[in-house]
Amino acid sequence: MDELNGRMIACQLLIAGLIARVANDSADPLRFLTDFRDEMHAVVRGINIAGMDDTDRVRQSAKQMVDELFSLMKPPSAPEAGEA
Repeated sequence: MDELNGRMIACQLLIAGLIARVANDSADPLRFLTDFRDEMHAVVRGINIAGMDDTDRVRQSAKQMVDELFSLMKPPSAPEAGEA
């Protein structure tokens, strides 16, 4: 399990670096990061999670991971209305 967690962290850092590099090549890096983060949140909200009783908890955890990745580049997003 530790090896899997280590690989996941490495993938997250690689993805964050890739996003940062693309944003730096953008004319408006902050807007690019904000739009990309919002798209990632939309994907997480739309994922079909079968066979679990508490899908809201899984989605919240995934959204938190997205915010953690983007917090390396800018402050995390404010919670949306209706979310805790």
